Amino acid sequence: MKYISDCVHCGFCLPACPTYVLWGEEMDSPRGRIYMMRKALEGEAPLDARFRTHMDNCLGCMACMTACPSGVQYNKLIEPTRAQIESNIPRTLSERLFRKLIFSTFPHPARLRVLALPLLVYQKTGLQSLVRKSGLARRLPKRLAAMEALLPEVPAAAFRRQATAVQPATTPRRRVGMLSGCVQRVFFPQVNAATARVLAAEGCEVIIPRGQPCCGALMLHSGLDDEAAALARKTIAVFESANVDTIAINSAGCGSTMKEYGHLLRDDPAWAARAAAFSARCKDISEVLCELEPRAERHPLKMRVAYHDACHLQHAQAIREQPRRLLAGIPELDVAEIPEASLCCGSAGVFNLLQPDTAAQLGARKVDNLLSTSAEAVASANPGCLLQLMNGLRTRGLKTMPAFHMVELLDASLRGISVENLLKR
Repeated sequence: MKYISDCVHCGFCLPACPTYVLWGEEMDSPRGRIYMMRKALEGEAPLDARFRTHMDNCLGCMACMTACPSGVQYNKLIEPTRAQIESNIPRTLSERLFRKLIFSTFPHPARLRVLALPLLVYQKTGLQSLVRKSGLARRLPKRLAAMEALLPEVPAAAFRRQATAVQPATTPRRRVGMLSGCVQRVFFPQVNAATARVLAAEGCEVIIPRGQPCCGALMLHSGLDDEAAALARKTIAVFESANVDTIAINSAGCGSTMKEYGHLLRDDPAWAARAAAFSARCKDISEVLCELEPRAERHPLKMRVAYHDACHLQHAQAIREQPRRLLAGIPELDVAEIPEASLCCGSAGVFNLLQPDTAAQLGARKVDNLLSTSAEAVASANPGCLLQLMNGLRTRGLKTMPAFHMVELLDASLRGISVENLLKR
């Protein structure tokens, strides 16, 4: 009841909630879900399939936390509720198998790298294009079709071993550990490379420890608390041994979870203090760079870019100003604001795989707003958002709007890469 009683049912969360915006259904709003949690906790409502449906419909975007004047910590309500659902409400066999597929692959970079090879063949031989143009992809089961639609282009760098350290380009001023991520290190290695280069250019010694596990974000957001806690302990131990001042994170979903390790492990006497100390050193890449007085010269990037706020950055971590400040420091870069910026794009971890219809509705709405900016490219701070946006654009038959991580634009400016070459990449 500790966090539930903070809700005064004012309704400020309603227009901020993606599912309420779509359907106008009270039980698919944060206020309605909290009401259901209270009734279940008091024994006045069962933990049944109806309860699970409304909780499953929640994207976990935390927009309600930004909107709430009472400071309700909704994340500390929905995550334990999901854990209770997984423990007490059986799912169908097909549901269990699909979730098993996700959680046995996505949080395991080595397995993702093995899968990347046949995916590369699938893409480079033209088979993917044939499957999509023929309409065969639409005949797949809905969730598998969503998974195929969201496949990123497999980069050659996915099979290369990444560096474990990058030396500062100027006088050293901070020793920074860098999270590699799971999907990030395999399918977006260029983002990690850009992150390391930018940090080094600003005088940071960058340490990228080997043996980094998944941070546990997908597990925590899906009710698998024990698995998330085990991965948190491993992550803490890896970075403790690296002896770094700060842990820089370039994936919003990972960052929001790692900053909550202190809460996740609060009841573990052996790890509670270590987890709290670790979380205090975790920072989004935009936070780290904004704390450092710029040293490296910024070269012009004359282009119009729409900046998309990742939910787990703007809502879960309350970070909105820092990415914009960094982009504003790039000469001649015109940064466009996307209408309904606070509304989720529908990615939400693996929500777009588990709830593809709802995710598609939100993705289409976000693409409409994105196209209204007349931008040449879109930038964000989360790999899941980038995949969702790229899929939404492709669904419209649009392949001309490149998607970048915010740090890639900063890296291009520092290295003096022309707009033409950047867009070709």
